[in-house]
Amino acid sequence: MSGLIHIYCGDGKGKTTAAIGLAVRAAGAGKRVLLLQFLKGQPTGELASLAMLPQVTVLRGKMGGKFTFQMGERELQQTYDLQTKNLLTAVETARAGDCDLLILDELFGALSTETVDEDLLRNFIIHKPAALELVLTGRNPPDWLLKAADYVSEICKRKHPYDKGIQARQGIEF
Repeated sequence: MSGLIHIYCGDGKGKTTAAIGLAVRAAGAGKRVLLLQFLKGQPTGELASLAMLPQVTVLRGKMGGKFTFQMGERELQQTYDLQTKNLLTAVETARAGDCDLLILDELFGALSTETVDEDLLRNFIIHKPAALELVLTGRNPPDWLLKAADYVSEICKRKHPYDKGIQARQGIEF
């Protein structure tokens, strides 16, 4: 059976939530899931839930609590090194056949901030294991990934509480 490439993109809320929903579905069917989150370091509610599922492994990568535009050269390099190391681990895990579903969450943000090795990613996509189901999330996917994808679901923001000054709420937005 052939695995497909999914993209969940757009400026709306729910890209990570959709990917994690698929992770839960896959784990419930006995599939092994690897979730790699780029540019995320804060604790979130979904991590506690995923920790209860033995079929799901989570890797995260971001140095410190700053946004990339707030980071200096050293912090950006450390973030690049950590995220590229995590991507290499994910690639090796997928190539070894040790996961059925690989989720690269907020990948497009890492690509746009140049905090991950794009050549490593491109080579992996080109030579993706045939059976691997691959999910990529974030805003503004590059054209080459849109062309490689089998599914592209765009989540569009029409309204968001943040526009009215309402901050993210634990258990709902994080």
